[in-house]
Amino acid sequence: MHLNEETIKSETVFEGKILYVTRDVAKLENGREVIRDVIHHNGGVCVVPLTEQGQVLMVRQFRYPHHCVTLEVPAGKLEQGEEPLTCGIRELWEETGARAESMEYLGSLFPTPAYDTEVIHMYLAKGLQVGGSQKLDPDEFVDVERIDLREAVNMILRNEIQDAKTQIALMKTYLLEQQKKQGM
Repeated sequence: MHLNEETIKSETVFEGKILYVTRDVAKLENGREVIRDVIHHNGGVCVVPLTEQGQVLMVRQFRYPHHCVTLEVPAGKLEQGEEPLTCGIRELWEETGARAESMEYLGSLFPTPAYDTEVIHMYLAKGLQVGGSQKLDPDEFVDVERIDLREAVNMILRNEIQDAKTQIALMKTYLLEQQKKQGM
């Protein structure tokens, strides 16, 4: 079949806490065999918590692989077999102490489709009840900030928000909110 690659063999070469890696042999449509290293990940969820005043609850946290502090929307890893909505509700509460009256599905994305199976599901949370305390893991340190949605979009355009899931979820939210204002 055109553009299809058939897995001939798969061997696990690494097993970690949140992912595992396989080295696969794949057969191309021309019959040639190639090696594909694949990172397997349960996937995750991110949530854009939007207040009635048009502010987004965002989190600052240190990201070890890049050795810097990032500004992101609340997010977390799906547990094995967990529904994305359940994960989104949990992560919103744990990272921000907020609950939402509604969670609108914004779609999913493949952050690195060339070598990773991760899928991230995106939600827009509205009708927020803010004021609860965070329920962070013992090894998790997160600061919560309120940022105007329009300013968050401008921060993306200025390259001040580099996290891909955050960029996409915020841009989708901004466009949806603009469409609603225009009655589209």
